[in-house]
Amino acid sequence: MLKFSDHIQFQDSSVPSLFSFQQKGREVCAHLTDLKTEAFKYTPIESVLTENYFKVSKNAHDHTHCDCEKKFLPFEAHEIHFCDGALHHHLHYIEGAECLSLEDAFADHETAPYLNKIDLDKFPLAALNTAYVQEGIFLRISKTPAKPIALIYNGKSAGFHNIRNFIILEKGVTAEIFELYQGNDEAYFINMVNEIFVAPDATLTHYLWQNDGKTAVHSSFNHVHVKENGHFNSFAFQTGSKLSRCETHVLLEQENATALVNGAYVIGSQTLADTTTDIEHLSAHTNSDQIVKGVMRDHAHGVFQGKILIKPGAVQTNGHQTHRALLLSDDAKVDVKPALEIYADDVKCSHGATSGALDEEQLFYLKSRGIAEDEAKKILTSAFLNEACEAISNQEIKAFFEKLSFQI
Repeated sequence: MLKFSDHIQFQDSSVPSLFSFQQKGREVCAHLTDLKTEAFKYTPIESVLTENYFKVSKNAHDHTHCDCEKKFLPFEAHEIHFCDGALHHHLHYIEGAECLSLEDAFADHETAPYLNKIDLDKFPLAALNTAYVQEGIFLRISKTPAKPIALIYNGKSAGFHNIRNFIILEKGVTAEIFELYQGNDEAYFINMVNEIFVAPDATLTHYLWQNDGKTAVHSSFNHVHVKENGHFNSFAFQTGSKLSRCETHVLLEQENATALVNGAYVIGSQTLADTTTDIEHLSAHTNSDQIVKGVMRDHAHGVFQGKILIKPGAVQTNGHQTHRALLLSDDAKVDVKPALEIYADDVKCSHGATSGALDEEQLFYLKSRGIAEDEAKKILTSAFLNEACEAISNQEIKAFFEKLSFQI
């Protein structure tokens, strides 16, 4: 059993199918002793999780005086809110989409075709999520929504916030999902899993802004299946929490499936931010691309682990990844572990990584034009980060992230 699981206070679901789902996760957790594996080599998540991170959230089911429904985003979106891991059940109507709470979806057997798609032995935090999941949504989109769908997670008190979402795009649909994680300085642990299914000719663009409280521990995992001519585009921006791990596993299952998995992180103090990606090309003529940019100040620690796997038969495939780091202090550090596994001929794959400091000549030029040094550093840092935003087609959301990168 994972060593911190003894602290978890757990309530079995009263829905038989969800209870069985939880049991399957606990069976896997029973033989997982710790997270000291290669995948967590640079991210010692267990060492920071104390008993406080597993208290029952005092506000979890009391929304009487909750202000989480106020508008947080500067663009129009359908907003769905969670507070301390609990779903606000007054779900808004979204034309062309079916949106259910996780318990209702299990009770109605809507989740049945989408279960058991994750190898829990390979992804221990997903196993932990399966074992203790109680909240989440089931979102099936059959018609292109008029505006993005925002999932907003608010951390207000210490505890284990454990959420599982199922997001299904039907054939030909185009949709945008924006996830915002925010919180106060309580010691909470959010362990999030999204299971995403992109049908043929469908396009999902997924955005994430991880801005949890500075003592929080954050793990979010997107497990994505992409069918023929389907597209999964993502951009993750990490700025908060004591330790964060944003992990994406994409399965390009049929011809002409594509994935664009970009990201950026800006961290300071003694924060650790981990970006982990694993893209599997399972069919011919599939394409993936990744650009991740990181900025570290003070004693911050950045981690990038990127893997591209080309399975036998996945010919005429393209897979590329790049990580660039900007170190703004002598005490900041970054660990980068790119990997290519290629078992097919006639493919184009590459990976690259660089790290360095701000260009002193550029900094001098801006200062010589009367710009204060702190402002000049912000300008150069923002310009460095914005390359990762360039592929965002929604101009409002692109402008939002570009403005955010300048303010932090």
